[in-house]
Formats: sequence, C-alpha cells, structure tokens
Amino acid sequence: MKAIQLTRFGEPETLELLDLPTPEPGVGEVLLRVGASGINFADTLMRRDRYAITPPLPSVLGNEVTGVVAALGPGVDGIDVGMRVAAPLFATPCGFGGYAEYALVPADCLIALPDTVSFGEAAALMVQGLTALHLVRRVMPEGKVVLVNAAAGGVGSMLVQLARRAGAHIIAAAASSSEKLAFAHSLGADIGVDYTQPNWIDTLTEALGGKGPDIIYESAGGAVTAASLQVLAPLGQIVIYGALNIQQFDFGVPELLRLIFNNQSVTGFAFAPLLTPESLKADLGELFDLVGCGELKVTIGGRYRLDQVAEAHHLLESRGSMGKLLLVPHAETPAADPAP
Repeated sequence: MKAIQLTRFGEPETLELLDLPTPEPGVGEVLLRVGASGINFADTLMRRDRYAITPPLPSVLGNEVTGVVAALGPGVDGIDVGMRVAAPLFATPCGFGGYAEYALVPADCLIALPDTVSFGEAAALMVQGLTALHLVRRVMPEGKVVLVNAAAGGVGSMLVQLARRAGAHIIAAAASSSEKLAFAHSLGADIGVDYTQPNWIDTLTEALGGKGPDIIYESAGGAVTAASLQVLAPLGQIVIYGALNIQQFDFGVPELLRLIFNNQSVTGFAFAPLLTPESLKADLGELFDLVGCGELKVTIGGRYRLDQVAEAHHLLESRGSMGKLLLVPHAETPAADPAP
C-alpha cells in the first residue's frame, strides 16, 4: 500500500511517500480502506518534534480516518466488510496511521457512518468537531457576547455555528483576511475583525458598542492571545485551546492583575481527557445527526492526494487554509461515499 511515513523531523518535505506492506488485522482488529484522513495543525508540530505527543520514528501520522471495512481480524463481531465507518485513532492505543491507503484499527473504536454524512465530513467532525462541541459545553455561550478567534479554521468554523445554535447573543469572528471573515459571516457571525491589523481591538470594541466579549474562544496564540486578554469584558472568560498556544504564550503580572481586578478567568481546554468510549460514540453521533439534518455545515478547505501532503502542511503552517484539509489516498472516490 501507499503511505506517508515520517522518518526524520523537519520541514514538510520530510514526509515520504513509500510502498509499505498492507497490514493484516489481528485479534479484535479491522483493516480499513481509507476514504479520507484528517490533516491537523498538530500534525505539522509532530513533524517538527514540537508537540506534546509525538510518535516514535519511523511513523505514519494521521489520527482520524474514515472509510470502508476491508477485512476483519479474528474475534470481531457486529461489523461487516463493506461497512462505512469512522475511526477516531486519537482515542486508541495505536494513536496514528491515517496517512495511508489502508489503516489498521481496533474494532471497538469504529463508529458506523450514516449515509447522510460523507467520509470527508466525518473526518472533520472528529478532532475539530468534537473540540468545538465540547468547547460550547464547557463554556456555554447562551446570551453572551462571544469572540471566536481563528474563526475560519476547522474548529473555528464549527464553533461559530455551534455557538449560534447554543444561543449566543452576538458572535464576533476574528481571522487574518477579508475572505476568511466573509466565510465566518456566512456561517452566522455577526461581526468580523482582521486580527492582523494593528487596531483590531479598537475595531472590535467599537463594533460591540464600547464593550468587550464575555467569552473568547482563543487558539491563534502569540500576540492575538495577549490582545484578547486586554479586550475581555469584566467577569469574562477566555478559553485557550489548540496547538499554537502550546508553542507561543506569555503571561505576566500585568495580565494577572487585570484578571484579578476585573474578576475574569482563563480556562485551559483539551477535549481528549473529557472523552470516554461511550461519550465519544454519543458525541460523534450527535455531530453526524447535526450534519445529516443540515444544522451544521462542514467546510472542506482542500482534498489532497498522498503525494500532495507536503503542500497541505505548507498551507496549514502559512495560515492560508479555511475549513478542514483532508488526505484522500485513493485515486477514485469510493462508491459508498454519498458526497464529495
């Protein structure tokens, strides 16, 4: 089978397209013919050995896959060859392996995929969809003024919609271009600000009538995090998540004093520790239902062949992408997938 293997850390070009043996499923395992594999910013940090969890080398990255069951190992019941499924590898002991034509996954992690949800949509709903879903549960936006940073990204684009669905009073979207802000507006944002502009905080405050947001969902990192803390409303809460903030974050006495005297709070967030096998299936089932009935739109920002993976990584690192980026390892679109 064709697979992308990381054999040394470095630039996107270190990702090698190789011919590897197609694995055979063991006891309790399933071989999945990959329909789509998600590409996440965390993958780019793993590739550089700058992430909290990096697999040993050599390794095939990719921790969320969808596809069709191709073969069953001994002891697998209740699953048939040909079933359309999602496999959240991040919640399994194997953890990785999605950047390939075939992936070996534990059978008990598979989640049946309804015909109303495509392989690409389901891949986007795993890491990024679950993050957005748990963010609005953890810090509920009902009746609040909300700022979503990186609002055109995979998580941000779903956060805008889920915050609207959860009853947010006003949703402000922050992103790095007018195109991205127009995209966020199409998903339900009321206000858009370009945080690459030096006066973006003033622009946001003016648009909000002189007030700051009650809740800020923050993943952009660096100067954006610092500016977000400055604009947060009294009694407000900033929720920090995502790979960029792990790499770039400064917090000093002035920020602490502002939090204390404004009765504000900073909340850290990672969805993986919140998951159980039961909640994972229930939460993904909820997201699949929302997409299937048209209440949640998943935007695919790009589909890439395996030999184009370096291009996808470059795009993510340049912050030029919108929505979800996918690897589609097979030349043809699987017939079982109802949507492109």
